[in-house]
Parts: sequence; C-alpha cells; structure tokens
Amino acid sequence: QVQVAESGGGLVQAGGSLRLSCVASRRTFNNDAIGWFRQAPGKDREFVSAMRWSGNVPFYSDSVKGRFTFSKDNSRNTVYLQMDSLKPEDTAVYFCAAGNPILSQIRAAQAYKSWGQGTQVTVSS
Repeated sequence: QVQVAESGGGLVQAGGSLRLSCVASRRTFNNDAIGWFRQAPGKDREFVSAMRWSGNVPFYSDSVKGRFTFSKDNSRNTVYLQMDSLKPEDTAVYFCAAGNPILSQIRAAQAYKSWGQGTQVTVSS
C-alpha cells in the first residue's frame, strides 16, 4: 500500500502564500491519484485538489480554483499544492491521500485509501 507524508504547513497572513508537499512511497502508471483534502475544526473533511499520476489535468474545488495550484514531480514521487491569496477560511488541517478513484470519484474522500498525518495551515486576518 502506498504511504504518503505531507509537509509545509504554517502560519501566514491573509493574502500570503504557502506551498505544501506530499511525498509518496511509490507511484504506479495506472489510475492512481493523489488528492489534497482539508478539515477545519467542527467541519467535515472537504476536497481541495487532485490529479492522477499519469495525467496532467488537476481538479480543484470551487473554493480554491484560481488561487491554488497542484503540481507534481514524477521523478521524486512528490506533489505540491501552491496556495496563493490565502484567506482565513482556508485555515484547516491539510491532508494528502493516495488512491485509485474512477474519474467521477476523484473528489470523494472515501475513494482514497492511504492518508498522511496532516499539516496545519493557519491564515490570520
């Protein structure tokens, strides 16, 4: 089973930027995907972004589209989430996850089987 570990969280003022990284223990060339999710206190875990290792088209939630950028470095089994124009409502624990979702489920947390420990992102107003 693939293991993933994220890093890069921190405290930033509104309007600032952070870049999260997620390293996977391995990748495959089928439909495996890496997703980013977040969970704020008292709220459900929500989808942020995802991409298949074999693809080059990222998926985003409406709340982050235009501000966050998903990228990957296949040679390093690493994906990144560049977060710009951060808002206080982006404050959450961010998780990366690995799975093999069908395309219609790529935004669904239950389609991912391996999860990292999470990294805290705090945006102050």
